[in-house]
Amino acid sequence: MASTIKDVAKMADVSISTVSRVINDSKPVSPEARRRVLHAIEVLNYTPNEVARSLVKRKSYLIGVIVDDIGTSYVSKILRGVEEVGRMYNYDILLACSYGNPKAELNLAKVFMQKQVGGIIVISTKLNQKLLYKLEEYKLPHININKFYDIEENLTVRIGYESISCEMLNYLIEMGHRNIAAMIMQKDIDRTEERYKLKGYQKIMAENDLKENIIYTMGTEEKDLKEVHKKIDQAIEDGVTALFCSQDELAIHTINYLSDKGLKVPQDLSVTGFGGTDLTEIYRPKLTTVRISYYEIGAVAMRRTLKLIEKEDTSKDERVVLPLSIIKRDTVKDLRK
Repeated sequence: MASTIKDVAKMADVSISTVSRVINDSKPVSPEARRRVLHAIEVLNYTPNEVARSLVKRKSYLIGVIVDDIGTSYVSKILRGVEEVGRMYNYDILLACSYGNPKAELNLAKVFMQKQVGGIIVISTKLNQKLLYKLEEYKLPHININKFYDIEENLTVRIGYESISCEMLNYLIEMGHRNIAAMIMQKDIDRTEERYKLKGYQKIMAENDLKENIIYTMGTEEKDLKEVHKKIDQAIEDGVTALFCSQDELAIHTINYLSDKGLKVPQDLSVTGFGGTDLTEIYRPKLTTVRISYYEIGAVAMRRTLKLIEKEDTSKDERVVLPLSIIKRDTVKDLRK
Protein backbone atom coordinates (compact mmCIF):
# COMPACT_ATOMS: atom_id res chain seq x y z
CA MET A 1 0.00 0.00 0.00
CA ALA A 2 1.29 3.46 -0.92
CA SER A 3 2.32 5.75 1.93
CA THR A 4 0.10 8.72 2.75
CA ILE A 5 0.79 12.19 4.05
CA LYS A 6 -0.47 10.98 7.44
CA ASP A 7 2.25 8.31 7.47
CA VAL A 8 4.89 10.95 6.77
CA ALA A 9 3.56 13.23 9.50
CA LYS A 10 3.53 10.37 12.03
CA MET A 11 7.06 9.25 11.24
CA ALA A 12 8.43 12.82 11.30
CA ASP A 13 6.46 13.61 14.47
CA VAL A 14 4.91 16.73 12.94
CA SER A 15 1.45 17.81 11.86
CA ILE A 16 0.00 17.10 8.42
CA SER A 17 0.00 20.84 7.72
CA THR A 18 3.75 20.96 8.39
CA VAL A 19 4.33 18.18 5.87
CA SER A 20 2.21 20.11 3.37
CA ARG A 21 4.25 23.26 3.94
CA VAL A 22 7.49 21.40 3.27
CA ILE A 23 6.14 19.77 0.12
CA ASN A 24 4.66 22.98 -1.29
CA ASP A 25 7.29 25.30 0.19
CA SER A 26 4.37 27.55 1.11
CA LYS A 27 5.30 28.72 4.63
CA PRO A 28 8.45 28.72 6.79
CA VAL A 29 9.30 25.48 8.59
CA SER A 30 12.09 25.04 11.10
CA PRO A 31 15.22 23.38 9.67
CA GLU A 32 14.92 20.42 12.03
CA ALA A 33 11.26 19.76 11.18
CA ARG A 34 12.05 20.05 7.48
CA ARG A 35 14.90 17.58 7.85
CA ARG A 36 12.63 15.03 9.57
CA VAL A 37 9.88 15.46 6.97
CA LEU A 38 12.26 15.03 4.03
CA HIS A 39 13.80 11.98 5.71
CA ALA A 40 10.35 10.44 6.23
CA ILE A 41 9.39 11.13 2.62
CA GLU A 42 12.53 9.36 1.43
CA VAL A 43 12.15 6.36 3.76
CA LEU A 44 8.45 5.90 3.00
CA ASN A 45 8.93 6.63 -0.72
CA TYR A 46 6.03 9.04 -0.46
CA THR A 47 4.74 10.66 -3.66
CA PRO A 48 2.60 13.79 -3.22
CA ASN A 49 -0.81 13.90 -4.85
CA GLU A 50 -0.21 16.24 -7.78
CA VAL A 51 -3.88 17.13 -8.12
CA ALA A 52 -4.04 18.20 -4.47
CA ARG A 53 -0.72 19.99 -4.85
CA SER A 54 -2.05 21.96 -7.79
CA LEU A 55 -5.16 22.94 -5.85
CA VAL A 56 -3.12 24.10 -2.86
CA LYS A 57 -0.79 26.25 -4.94
CA ARG A 58 -3.54 27.20 -7.41
CA LYS A 59 -1.37 26.36 -10.38
CA SER A 60 -0.78 23.43 -12.68
CA TYR A 61 2.57 21.69 -12.86
CA LEU A 62 1.87 20.43 -16.36
CA ILE A 63 3.01 21.83 -19.70
CA GLY A 64 1.24 20.65 -22.85
CA VAL A 65 3.55 20.02 -25.81
CA ILE A 66 2.16 19.60 -29.34
CA VAL A 67 4.55 18.24 -31.99
CA ASP A 68 3.91 17.45 -35.64
CA ASP A 69 6.29 14.48 -35.89
CA ILE A 70 7.96 13.04 -32.81
CA GLY A 71 10.16 10.81 -34.98
CA THR A 72 12.31 13.62 -36.39
CA SER A 73 15.69 14.52 -34.95
CA TYR A 74 14.69 18.19 -34.92
CA VAL A 75 11.69 17.56 -32.66
CA SER A 76 13.36 15.03 -30.36
CA LYS A 77 16.30 17.32 -29.57
CA ILE A 78 14.02 20.27 -28.78
CA LEU A 79 11.86 18.02 -26.62
CA ARG A 80 14.88 17.00 -24.59
CA GLY A 81 15.62 20.63 -23.78
CA VAL A 82 11.97 21.26 -22.88
CA GLU A 83 11.69 18.19 -20.67
CA GLU A 84 14.98 18.60 -18.81
CA VAL A 85 14.38 22.25 -17.92
CA GLY A 86 10.82 21.43 -16.89
CA ARG A 87 12.09 18.72 -14.58
CA MET A 88 14.43 21.20 -12.92
CA TYR A 89 11.37 23.22 -11.88
CA ASN A 90 9.19 20.19 -11.01
CA TYR A 91 7.04 20.48 -14.14
CA ASP A 92 5.92 17.50 -16.18
CA ILE A 93 4.97 17.56 -19.84
CA LEU A 94 1.93 16.14 -21.60
CA LEU A 95 3.10 15.20 -25.09
CA ALA A 96 0.80 14.83 -28.09
CA CYS A 97 1.55 14.38 -31.80
CA SER A 98 -0.62 15.96 -34.52
CA TYR A 99 1.09 14.15 -37.44
CA GLY A 100 0.98 17.44 -39.32
CA ASN A 101 -2.82 17.74 -39.17
CA PRO A 102 -3.83 21.38 -38.46
CA LYS A 103 -7.27 20.36 -37.15
CA ALA A 104 -5.68 17.83 -34.81
CA GLU A 105 -3.48 20.60 -33.39
CA LEU A 106 -6.56 22.69 -32.60
CA ASN A 107 -8.22 19.71 -30.91
CA LEU A 108 -5.10 18.97 -28.87
CA ALA A 109 -4.91 22.57 -27.68
CA LYS A 110 -8.53 22.25 -26.54
CA VAL A 111 -7.78 18.98 -24.71
CA PHE A 112 -4.80 20.57 -22.96
CA MET A 113 -6.99 23.47 -21.85
CA GLN A 114 -9.48 20.98 -20.39
CA LYS A 115 -6.64 19.31 -18.50
CA GLN A 116 -5.73 22.74 -17.11
CA VAL A 117 -2.11 22.77 -18.22
CA GLY A 118 -0.07 25.76 -17.12
CA GLY A 119 1.19 26.47 -20.63
CA ILE A 120 1.52 25.06 -24.15
CA ILE A 121 4.58 24.65 -26.36
CA VAL A 122 4.10 23.90 -30.06
CA ILE A 123 6.99 22.37 -32.04
CA SER A 124 6.31 22.18 -35.78
CA THR A 125 7.60 22.68 -39.31
CA LYS A 126 4.39 24.16 -40.73
CA LEU A 127 2.61 27.35 -39.79
CA ASN A 128 -0.88 26.85 -38.33
CA GLN A 129 -2.16 30.41 -38.02
CA LYS A 130 -5.54 29.25 -36.65
CA LEU A 131 -3.76 27.52 -33.79
CA LEU A 132 -1.82 30.68 -32.95
CA TYR A 133 -5.04 32.69 -32.89
CA LYS A 134 -6.72 30.05 -30.69
CA LEU A 135 -3.85 30.06 -28.18
CA GLU A 136 -4.06 33.84 -27.98
CA GLU A 137 -7.80 33.51 -27.41
CA TYR A 138 -7.20 31.06 -24.55
CA LYS A 139 -4.90 33.63 -22.92
CA LEU A 140 -2.68 30.75 -21.87
CA PRO A 141 1.13 31.09 -21.76
CA HIS A 142 2.42 29.56 -24.97
CA ILE A 143 5.46 29.34 -27.22
CA ASN A 144 5.56 28.32 -30.88
CA ILE A 145 8.83 26.84 -32.12
CA ASN A 146 8.99 26.47 -35.89
CA LYS A 147 11.82 25.05 -37.97
CA PHE A 148 11.17 27.24 -40.99
CA TYR A 149 8.91 30.18 -40.21
CA ASP A 150 10.27 33.33 -38.63
CA ILE A 151 8.09 33.55 -35.52
CA GLU A 152 10.87 33.39 -32.92
CA GLU A 153 10.10 36.88 -31.62
CA ASN A 154 8.13 35.22 -28.81
CA LEU A 155 11.35 33.54 -27.67
CA THR A 156 14.32 35.14 -25.97
CA VAL A 157 16.50 33.42 -28.54
CA ARG A 158 18.00 34.49 -31.82
CA ILE A 159 19.76 32.42 -34.47
CA GLY A 160 22.22 34.22 -36.74
CA TYR A 161 21.23 32.50 -39.98
CA GLU A 162 22.67 35.22 -42.20
CA SER A 163 26.04 35.50 -40.46
CA ILE A 164 26.64 31.73 -40.33
CA SER A 165 25.64 31.46 -43.99
CA CYS A 166 28.28 34.09 -44.76
CA GLU A 167 30.78 32.04 -42.79
CA MET A 168 29.96 28.90 -44.78
CA LEU A 169 30.33 30.74 -48.09
CA ASN A 170 33.66 32.20 -46.98
CA TYR A 171 34.81 28.70 -46.08
CA LEU A 172 33.95 27.45 -49.57
CA ILE A 173 35.79 30.36 -51.13
CA GLU A 174 38.82 29.70 -48.91
CA MET A 175 38.77 26.12 -50.20
CA GLY A 176 39.16 27.49 -53.73
CA HIS A 177 35.55 27.47 -54.93
CA ARG A 178 34.44 30.42 -57.05
CA ASN A 179 31.47 29.04 -58.94
CA ILE A 180 29.04 28.35 -56.10
CA ALA A 181 25.33 27.67 -56.40
CA ALA A 182 22.71 27.85 -53.62
CA MET A 183 19.69 25.62 -53.11
CA ILE A 184 16.99 27.48 -51.16
CA MET A 185 13.37 26.70 -50.22
CA GLN A 186 11.19 29.21 -52.05
CA LYS A 187 7.83 28.55 -50.36
CA ASP A 188 6.81 31.55 -48.21
CA ILE A 189 10.40 32.79 -48.33
CA ASP A 190 9.29 36.26 -47.24
CA ARG A 191 8.18 34.72 -43.90
CA THR A 192 10.73 31.95 -43.38
CA GLU A 193 14.29 31.77 -42.10
CA GLU A 194 15.36 30.87 -45.65
CA ARG A 195 15.53 34.54 -46.59
CA TYR A 196 18.36 35.12 -44.13
CA LYS A 197 20.38 32.25 -45.57
CA LEU A 198 19.76 33.63 -49.05
CA LYS A 199 20.93 37.07 -47.91
CA GLY A 200 24.12 35.55 -46.55
CA TYR A 201 24.77 33.80 -49.86
CA GLN A 202 24.08 36.91 -51.92
CA LYS A 203 26.18 39.11 -49.67
CA ILE A 204 29.35 37.02 -49.91
CA MET A 205 28.93 36.39 -53.65
CA ALA A 206 28.60 40.15 -54.23
CA GLU A 207 31.58 41.00 -52.01
CA ASN A 208 33.75 38.62 -54.03
CA ASP A 209 32.36 39.64 -57.44
CA LEU A 210 31.03 36.15 -58.02
CA LYS A 211 28.00 35.24 -60.13
CA GLU A 212 24.90 34.03 -58.29
CA ASN A 213 23.28 30.74 -59.22
CA ILE A 214 20.15 30.07 -57.12
CA ILE A 215 18.13 26.86 -57.35
CA TYR A 216 14.76 27.16 -55.65
CA THR A 217 12.76 24.21 -54.29
CA MET A 218 9.28 24.08 -52.76
CA GLY A 219 10.20 21.66 -49.97
CA THR A 220 12.82 19.31 -48.53
CA GLU A 221 11.37 15.95 -49.57
CA GLU A 222 12.76 13.80 -52.36
CA LYS A 223 9.80 14.61 -54.62
CA ASP A 224 10.62 18.31 -54.29
CA LEU A 225 14.17 17.67 -55.48
CA LYS A 226 12.97 15.78 -58.55
CA GLU A 227 11.52 19.03 -59.83
CA VAL A 228 14.98 20.65 -59.88
CA HIS A 229 17.13 17.76 -61.12
CA LYS A 230 17.56 19.48 -64.48
CA LYS A 231 18.71 22.66 -62.76
CA ILE A 232 21.30 20.68 -60.79
CA ASP A 233 22.51 19.09 -64.04
CA GLN A 234 22.70 22.50 -65.69
CA ALA A 235 24.66 23.93 -62.76
CA ILE A 236 27.25 21.18 -63.10
CA GLU A 237 27.46 21.80 -66.87
CA ASP A 238 28.01 25.50 -66.11
CA GLY A 239 31.04 24.62 -64.01
CA VAL A 240 29.55 24.91 -60.53
CA THR A 241 31.96 23.25 -58.08
CA ALA A 242 30.04 23.73 -54.80
CA LEU A 243 26.38 23.70 -53.77
CA PHE A 244 25.30 25.57 -50.62
CA CYS A 245 22.06 23.92 -49.37
CA SER A 246 19.81 25.67 -46.87
CA GLN A 247 18.71 22.38 -45.24
CA ASP A 248 20.48 19.11 -44.48
CA GLU A 249 17.69 17.19 -46.19
CA LEU A 250 18.25 19.09 -49.44
CA ALA A 251 21.95 18.30 -49.31
CA ILE A 252 21.40 14.60 -48.64
CA HIS A 253 18.81 14.20 -51.41
CA THR A 254 21.21 15.96 -53.78
CA ILE A 255 24.05 13.62 -52.85
CA ASN A 256 21.77 10.63 -53.46
CA TYR A 257 20.75 12.02 -56.85
CA LEU A 258 24.36 12.59 -57.88
CA SER A 259 25.25 9.07 -56.76
CA ASP A 260 22.47 7.65 -58.96
CA LYS A 261 24.03 9.52 -61.89
CA GLY A 262 27.46 8.04 -61.18
CA LEU A 263 28.84 11.30 -59.78
CA LYS A 264 30.74 11.51 -56.51
CA VAL A 265 30.75 14.04 -53.70
CA PRO A 266 33.03 15.91 -53.24
CA GLN A 267 35.10 14.81 -56.25
CA ASP A 268 32.54 16.00 -58.82
CA LEU A 269 30.63 18.49 -56.69
CA SER A 270 31.06 19.79 -53.15
CA VAL A 271 27.86 19.98 -51.09
CA THR A 272 27.09 21.65 -47.74
CA GLY A 273 24.01 21.47 -45.50
CA PHE A 274 22.35 23.39 -42.70
CA GLY A 275 21.02 22.06 -39.40
CA GLY A 276 23.46 19.48 -38.14
CA THR A 277 20.79 16.79 -37.74
CA ASP A 278 21.61 13.16 -36.93
CA LEU A 279 21.19 12.28 -40.62
CA THR A 280 24.43 14.08 -41.41
CA GLU A 281 26.40 11.58 -39.33
CA ILE A 282 24.69 8.50 -40.78
CA TYR A 283 25.08 9.22 -44.49
CA ARG A 284 28.36 8.76 -46.33
CA PRO A 285 30.22 10.85 -47.13
CA LYS A 286 29.60 12.72 -43.89
CA LEU A 287 28.06 16.09 -44.63
CA THR A 288 29.76 19.41 -43.98
CA THR A 289 27.02 21.45 -42.34
CA VAL A 290 26.00 24.17 -39.90
CA ARG A 291 25.12 22.75 -36.48
CA ILE A 292 22.12 24.32 -34.72
CA SER A 293 21.64 23.61 -31.01
CA TYR A 294 18.01 22.49 -31.06
CA TYR A 295 18.35 21.38 -27.44
CA GLU A 296 19.06 24.98 -26.42
CA ILE A 297 16.02 26.18 -28.34
CA GLY A 298 13.86 23.79 -26.30
CA ALA A 299 15.51 24.79 -23.04
CA VAL A 300 15.02 28.51 -23.72
CA ALA A 301 11.40 27.90 -24.76
CA MET A 302 10.63 26.12 -21.49
CA ARG A 303 12.27 28.81 -19.37
CA ARG A 304 10.30 31.45 -21.23
CA THR A 305 7.05 29.53 -20.74
CA LEU A 306 7.67 29.21 -17.01
CA LYS A 307 8.34 32.94 -16.76
CA LEU A 308 5.04 33.63 -18.52
CA ILE A 309 3.26 31.28 -16.10
CA GLU A 310 4.78 33.09 -13.14
CA LYS A 311 3.75 36.40 -14.77
CA GLU A 312 7.32 37.65 -14.66
CA ASP A 313 8.22 40.65 -16.80
CA THR A 314 9.85 39.33 -19.96
CA SER A 315 9.80 42.58 -21.93
CA LYS A 316 13.36 43.43 -20.93
CA ASP A 317 14.81 39.95 -21.38
CA GLU A 318 17.94 39.98 -23.48
CA ARG A 319 17.84 37.85 -26.62
CA VAL A 320 20.07 34.81 -26.34
CA VAL A 321 22.21 34.38 -29.43
CA LEU A 322 22.57 30.64 -29.93
CA PRO A 323 26.08 29.47 -30.79
CA LEU A 324 26.34 28.12 -34.32
CA SER A 325 29.31 26.35 -35.81
CA ILE A 326 30.38 24.83 -39.10
CA ILE A 327 31.05 21.11 -38.88
CA LYS A 328 33.73 20.46 -41.48
CA ARG A 329 33.48 16.91 -42.73
CA ASP A 330 33.91 15.07 -46.03
CA THR A 331 31.71 16.78 -48.63
CA VAL A 332 33.87 19.79 -49.51
CA LYS A 333 36.80 19.37 -51.89
CA ASP A 334 39.92 21.47 -51.44
CA LEU A 335 40.53 22.94 -54.90
CA ARG A 336 43.76 24.60 -53.81
CA LYS A 337 45.63 21.30 -54.02
